[in-house]
Amino acid sequence: MRILIAILLLTSFSYGQITYKKKTYLLGSPFEITIVATDSIQGNEFATMAINEVKRIENLISDWIPTTQISKVNQNAGIQPVKVDNEVYELVERAIKVSKLTNGAFDISYASMDKIWKFDGSMKTMPTEEAIKKSVEKVGYHNIILNPKDTTLFLKNAGMKLGLGGIGQGYIADKIKTLLQSKGCISGIINVSGDINTWGKQLDGNPWTIGIVNPMNKNKVFATFPLDDGAVETSGSYEKFVTFNGKRYSHIIDPRTGYPAQGIVSISVFAKQTEIADALATGVFVLGVEVGLDLINQLKGIECVMVDDKGKIHVSKGIDIQKYK
Repeated sequence: MRILIAILLLTSFSYGQITYKKKTYLLGSPFEITIVATDSIQGNEFATMAINEVKRIENLISDWIPTTQISKVNQNAGIQPVKVDNEVYELVERAIKVSKLTNGAFDISYASMDKIWKFDGSMKTMPTEEAIKKSVEKVGYHNIILNPKDTTLFLKNAGMKLGLGGIGQGYIADKIKTLLQSKGCISGIINVSGDINTWGKQLDGNPWTIGIVNPMNKNKVFATFPLDDGAVETSGSYEKFVTFNGKRYSHIIDPRTGYPAQGIVSISVFAKQTEIADALATGVFVLGVEVGLDLINQLKGIECVMVDDKGKIHVSKGIDIQKYK
């Protein structure tokens, strides 16, 4: 589940510039963009470019739209390789690198899982150990075969599926930023359902600022962070979970085991690119507090803030949380 974190900004007029804001619904989720422009006409032009870029990429990588390249790869699982654009090929290639980095805790073949866990209130008993084990039989990033010579993707086993939801929204935020910068947009902040990327400054000269909410007290921002040409992705499970025998099971499933991730209820990952923040947030959520923090602390330019299931806040070594309260 994506958590929309607060974006703190000043909307005003300065030196012939305005802050232009657009909210809509894309990719099945809220989408928000705030940009500095000369006037509302230019602001609307930039926002339209951003929305069109979302739709362009969605029609390449969505596994819900049957005509996309990723859907074609899924439809040909176990049958034949499918040629894809360089853009799609390279995104899948980078996703596999994150899978290796997280020891499979992040895996775009998670879409192959049988949906045996229900988080809509209809689930009354826990799935059997046998059913859980069977649910992930078709999952495994090592069975995604890439051919760089002709940029084809092949899913080795019939029934395998790719789902780029855990990296695609971050990728889209990055692409919008690059596009708008190339068109002369000097400053902005993009929020693709919790995947946030920024560039430039607000009209008052200050950096864009985001507030992080403790899921144990959703009405209170416990820390605010400036984002100076940077990105953050926040994910959590505190609203979608089931409880059996006093144990809490989140809706984020470990693709290696079929069991729900435990220990973390919210994580925010900071990076230069939203794509890597997006993928790592999912992977670290599955890895848990101790292993996840250890991984983040080994990665240059990456930081995180976690809230565990007891409400305790954990931060990576590069964050002094007291500075941001």
